[in-house]
Amino acid sequence: MTMPATSMTEAKRPSLRRMALRRLSIGLLGALVMTAATPTLEATARSGPQSVAPLAERLIDAVVNISTSQSVKGKQSGVPLPSVPKGSPFEQFFEDFFDRRGKPDDQRKVSSLGSGFIIDGKEGLIVTNNHVIEGADEIVINFHDGSKLKVDRVIGKDTKTDLALLKVTPKKPLPEVAFGSSNDLKVGDWVMAIGNPFGLGGSVTVGIVSAKQRDISSGPYDEYLQTDASINKGNSGGPLFNMDGQVVGVNTAIISPTGGSVGISFAVPSDAAISVVDQLRQFGETRRGWLGVRIKSITEDVAETLGLKENAGALISSVTADSPAQKAGIEAGDVVVRFDGREVTTTRGLPRLVSQTPIGKTVDVEVLRKGARRTLKVTVARLMEEEAAAQKPGGENTPQSGRLIGLGLAPLDEDLRKQFGLDAKTKGVIVTEVDPQSPAAKRGIKVGDVIVEAGQDAVASVADVAAGIEKIRKAGRKAVLLRVEDAKGELRFVAVPIE
Repeated sequence: MTMPATSMTEAKRPSLRRMALRRLSIGLLGALVMTAATPTLEATARSGPQSVAPLAERLIDAVVNISTSQSVKGKQSGVPLPSVPKGSPFEQFFEDFFDRRGKPDDQRKVSSLGSGFIIDGKEGLIVTNNHVIEGADEIVINFHDGSKLKVDRVIGKDTKTDLALLKVTPKKPLPEVAFGSSNDLKVGDWVMAIGNPFGLGGSVTVGIVSAKQRDISSGPYDEYLQTDASINKGNSGGPLFNMDGQVVGVNTAIISPTGGSVGISFAVPSDAAISVVDQLRQFGETRRGWLGVRIKSITEDVAETLGLKENAGALISSVTADSPAQKAGIEAGDVVVRFDGREVTTTRGLPRLVSQTPIGKTVDVEVLRKGARRTLKVTVARLMEEEAAAQKPGGENTPQSGRLIGLGLAPLDEDLRKQFGLDAKTKGVIVTEVDPQSPAAKRGIKVGDVIVEAGQDAVASVADVAAGIEKIRKAGRKAVLLRVEDAKGELRFVAVPIE
């Protein structure tokens, strides 16, 4: 049967309307889903991880509180003694009371709190900061469950990285945590700190990695992780975890005008800590690698003259005779750009990489020499810090080279004399680097100058210069008088502020 055309057209209209409405509904639903999804993602980005409760619950038992005590001489400081009139009925009372508090020469106990974490539950090995246990007569480990153990012995400590390894004897295996790689961290990654701030007990805070390889001038191997996870007094020595529950840092220091967290905290990266802890565990001391070179920073001007595209690498200023570097053919003027397969991105990066290299290992060192790259093989020797210190007055804190009053200083040797064109009769300490913002720079001291006297005392080492400055500081003076000789042999006196 043939249907009228009008009837056929009317019959199609309802289905067309339904299709249009269906498409409109699907479009609106999709828009609603997208609109709803967008703020959810933004909200997630703002709030960070959904919850760290499972992670914290799993790790917190392996984080410990460390309490120490030590005996010191002298009366207790704090509230001043009250003045009581002679003959007063209270005179005898106050005399008896404050006599019991201790006389100036009495021994008294002082205590401090810090944090640590267990790396071997069977052996009872605990990592913390050296400054947490420095000088302690007694060290007690307080566990999360309320139990306590005295530390049997300090296996080893390293002042350069502020790490220490402690030993307790557990009655049963303790919960432990493992190190991860700090090198895998990226700025912006989430991290979690667990510690004992202000003696409150186990506390958990979360933040992000704010920066890497921070130099806070606390030691020769500074490369700290910076985080905004709240770290306060008592957190020192505690672990910084990644979101996989691995230790990626040891919380060590904060920058704060108040003593509390302002979001600028620093941790020793795990890649540096692992090497130190392994050496302390094996030898009871650190055994660092030695190359036998002196280095200087590469400024933008120097980088341009050497043909470097970036201000990176370490410029060799001199090579120690009969050192691993000399035997390998490294020369003054070389720029080390890679060491043992790793980029040397900063001047301070080279000593750090060398120090972490096993003694006796032969590594590839890539240098830039006269615009050409070449690879040399170097067998790393041991840095004999103790022997070097024993030969000089002042012990292990006496520097062979270092920075003072904005100047990079080094003792004169034949390589430096040759490099700066100095006469063999010249005696003193040479200036290898000058901070352009320092008072010394403003008073005309420049690289290549030789400091002959400091505080009117002759100097032959960096330690002598430091001693001269300290003598002036103790005398209450604001500037040290230096006698300086330039490459032409001309002498002059320069007064440099020391504050």
